[in-house]
Amino acid sequence: MKGILGKKIGMTQIFTEEGKVVPVTVVEAGPMNVVQVKTTDIDGYNAVQVGYSDIKEKKVNKPIKGHFSKAQVDFKKHLVEFRTEDASNFNIGDELKVDLFESGDMIDVSGVSKGKGFQGVIKRHGQSRGPETHGSKYHRRPGSMGASSDPSRVFKGKKLPGHMGHKKVTIQNLEIVKIDTENNLLLVKGAIPGPKGGLLTIKESVKASK
Repeated sequence: MKGILGKKIGMTQIFTEEGKVVPVTVVEAGPMNVVQVKTTDIDGYNAVQVGYSDIKEKKVNKPIKGHFSKAQVDFKKHLVEFRTEDASNFNIGDELKVDLFESGDMIDVSGVSKGKGFQGVIKRHGQSRGPETHGSKYHRRPGSMGASSDPSRVFKGKKLPGHMGHKKVTIQNLEIVKIDTENNLLLVKGAIPGPKGGLLTIKESVKASK
C-alpha cells in the first residue's frame, strides 16, 4: 500500500542539477497511525484504516473515542481507509511516514478545490460576453435556454450560473521531485488542488505516465 494523508503548505521552486527551474508544491505528509486493519475474513475486503492530525479529546464523540482507545492510538482529526491486497503486513498502532514513497514516484493527489461562491457563466464556464455598445442589453447572461414549445424545458447539463468550486478534485500522474524525511515533506512537481492547509490524499498512480 502506497498512500498517505497530508496538508498543503504552499508552492515554491527548486533547481535541478542541470540548472532548470521546477515549480513544486510542498506537502506535509504524515505521520499517520494505523487504527484498524480490515481483512477479507472479517470485513469482506482488505484495507488499512489510518488516523491523521492530532486533535483534543473534547472534540471527539464517544463512539470515535472508544474506537481510538481500543487501538491505543492518540485521537486524530481524520480517519481514512486505504485498500490493499494484503493487510497482514500492518499492525494496529504502526506509524506510517513519508518514506512510503521515493523520489521519482508517480502519484495521484486528491483534494477539495477552493470555493468561489455563486458565479456567473463567464467565470464559472469561461463563456464569452455579449456586445457592450449600441443599445445591447445582453452582456453577461447565460444565453438561450433552448426551444420554447418543444421540449418546453431546459436540458440537464446546461451551463448556468451556480456554486463554483469546493469539490473533490483528483490530479493524476504527478511526480515526486524530492522527499524530506526529517520534516515529513513531499515536493510534488506542479500544482495541487485546494487552499493552503487543505487536506490531501496521496496515492500511488493508477495509470502509467505518458
